[in-house]
Amino acid sequence: MSKKRFVLGWQPESKSLPLLEKTKAKRIDSVMKSPHGMWNYMTYRDAIRILKLDPAEIYKDGRIDLNPDEWADFGWMLCHAGPPESAVEEMKRQTVSANINPYSPDLINSLRDYCAEFKFKCKRNTNFEVVGTEGGQASISYVLHTFLDEGDEVIITDPGYFHFESAILMAGGVPVKVRINADNGYKFDPGELEKYVTEKTKIIIVCDPVNPFGTVQNKEELLSLIEIAKKNNIIIINDITHNAHRIDPESEQFPMSSLWTETNVDNVVSVYSVSHGYGMAAVRIGFLAGHSDIMRACLITKVSMTRLNTNLIAQYGALAALKDENYIKNTEELIRKNYQLIKQVVDNTDGISIPVEPSYGFSMVIDVSETGITAQELTIALFKRKIAVYPGDGLGDEGALNYIRLNISRPDSWAFDKFKNSLAEAVEEARTGIYREDIVNFFEQRHNERARWILQELNKMNQHSQAAY
Repeated sequence: MSKKRFVLGWQPESKSLPLLEKTKAKRIDSVMKSPHGMWNYMTYRDAIRILKLDPAEIYKDGRIDLNPDEWADFGWMLCHAGPPESAVEEMKRQTVSANINPYSPDLINSLRDYCAEFKFKCKRNTNFEVVGTEGGQASISYVLHTFLDEGDEVIITDPGYFHFESAILMAGGVPVKVRINADNGYKFDPGELEKYVTEKTKIIIVCDPVNPFGTVQNKEELLSLIEIAKKNNIIIINDITHNAHRIDPESEQFPMSSLWTETNVDNVVSVYSVSHGYGMAAVRIGFLAGHSDIMRACLITKVSMTRLNTNLIAQYGALAALKDENYIKNTEELIRKNYQLIKQVVDNTDGISIPVEPSYGFSMVIDVSETGITAQELTIALFKRKIAVYPGDGLGDEGALNYIRLNISRPDSWAFDKFKNSLAEAVEEARTGIYREDIVNFFEQRHNERARWILQELNKMNQHSQAAY
């Protein structure tokens, strides 16, 4: 291991500082124990340690992105096609002292107007407004902190986006998870969801399309969810961050804010960012939209927590990106082509399947349950071959040991060739059990219910393997 100093996430675990143990807030303690808390779920970062690689050699100068010329990165959920050239050029043009010296507005008016109509399908007026945030995750956190009191419940999907639960816990809320699988089409079923509503339910997060599956709610389902929420005085957070690209030409996605002519959507708060759809994760430009009174309350939360606004130069770049129609057309074609490449690989690999075809975005899932190995073991074996993926335990209980999430936005075909040529070999290596003990050791150090359940399942798998041997 290199002696170079590295970021905190790579330092070995140590005994907690007594002061921390005596003074930390309950909400941070709950996140630190959550299976969704950072470092509590397995990623290819853990493969680096298990394979005894040097993180400082993989991540140069403290960066956290893999070199795209060396690594086939299907893990991190950013658009590998990169930002629109129009956005890059506009940010260069706007990099002048007049845009660097002053404090910036939360959004320039032209960006606020365009995002309202282009992404949320609703014009700004006395009942609808858009606020700028530091990415979609910040938008969600501001809403949670605006509406949650200690013990309030928030309904989310399982599996779902890694950091929904952590954000809920940090706001003092209680995550209530609805399993999504083949029985409900890998998305919310309104009739089923209503059974989870209690007097403590304050918010429902509708991630549409769903991360990781790429499935979308149809219009009738969205209208039903809105009515259920209205009837129970519940706020809906409609996260449409992944809706820029349509994979299935027959599928149609409806932002909830666009349904205002068919029902009252005052209880809907919409979230978007340019991070994923436009390859601009580093610029941190997000959007929060909804009824003006709710937006004012959320803006008070934002000002109280962070006070300052997003980068002005990046705002001009975001506007150029949103207006670049050719970018979306080209990347959409790329993602569709890439999905077909993955389907061919899966069809030719025994034991691996696609549980549901994605409709929107560039996130999809493969199921490795019939291979006789875990998603975590395969993650390590693939990383050894410079292929990065995410196993399912950070996404939820559903598919925790079986699912691998893939990002299919790579613009270079060699990465898919590498995946195709390496997958069967990686499966065979993992079948030897060479990584099983490392997986067990990882989850033994995570003291939460999911880790305990996973350890029980791993024990069953070990017993089965020994009996077969």
